[in-house]
Amino acid sequence: MTTGTLTPRRGANLVTHVLALIVAGLALLYVSSVLLLWRFQEQIVFQPPSGVAASEVAARQVRYRSEDGVELFAFLVGECEGDLPFVLAFHGNADLSRWFVPWAKQVAREADVCVLIPEYRGYDGLSGVPSYAGSAQDARAALTYVRESLHVAPERLIYYGHSLGTAIAAELAAAAPPRSLVLQSPFSSARAMSRRLFVPGVSIFWELISRVHFDTNARVAALDVPVSVSHGDKDLIIPTAMGREVFAAARRPGELLIVPGAGHNDVPEVGGRAYWTWLVRALHAGDPSSATRVAPTETRSAP
Repeated sequence: MTTGTLTPRRGANLVTHVLALIVAGLALLYVSSVLLLWRFQEQIVFQPPSGVAASEVAARQVRYRSEDGVELFAFLVGECEGDLPFVLAFHGNADLSRWFVPWAKQVAREADVCVLIPEYRGYDGLSGVPSYAGSAQDARAALTYVRESLHVAPERLIYYGHSLGTAIAAELAAAAPPRSLVLQSPFSSARAMSRRLFVPGVSIFWELISRVHFDTNARVAALDVPVSVSHGDKDLIIPTAMGREVFAAARRPGELLIVPGAGHNDVPEVGGRAYWTWLVRALHAGDPSSATRVAPTETRSAP
């Protein structure tokens, strides 16, 4: 006689089948997530602001081309005649060079330097698609313009970067060392940042899927120039621990500034005078004409 209930064996088989489907579904979801990360990781790293209205910029705009023919521009700030230190400043991900001009103006006043803020391809109306390889080409193009058109000697050059710009500056420094390297809110490596994505274990096989190879820790460890770092201790985008890692990895550490209460984008505002004092010292580190040499230190600005 049969009943409407399942036999124990049939019930066990059904449970096994359901579990197998769940595992297969989760595996498919995971593989799909990894493939999407591989395909779109450069779109995650480079996010040009959209819908930005044209505006006047109180700085001289200069134009040049990358080695692959992309037309680029940058903003030049400060009195750039003579032998003043020259800062090549790279902005972050969802930022624009024009938005960096007020910061550059204060830098020029505080530190008596000239500042060039390059724009990246695909940003602020420029043609092209931003990418890891493209960022290196754009940085080299800016450096070539500085050297060949503005006739700036290597011993006058300082590279500065904020957020994504810290990685671009460090990559350029590895190829063409400056006098010093100044990093604000840096991340240690693209691999380390991948651990913050919602794809567990992706960093284990990062080398297999990576299209973005930023590794600031490795770059500063091999770089024989002073490296100074600032970071907000409330940064929710790039953990403060990464800034400390970069500073600790530096072959020639300059000065580390941790700003209490500062997030990712407001370190100068929250840090106030402590930030500008740190920045002036960092920009003049490695200057052979300076009477003092910056010793490796950590500073915390007043809350």
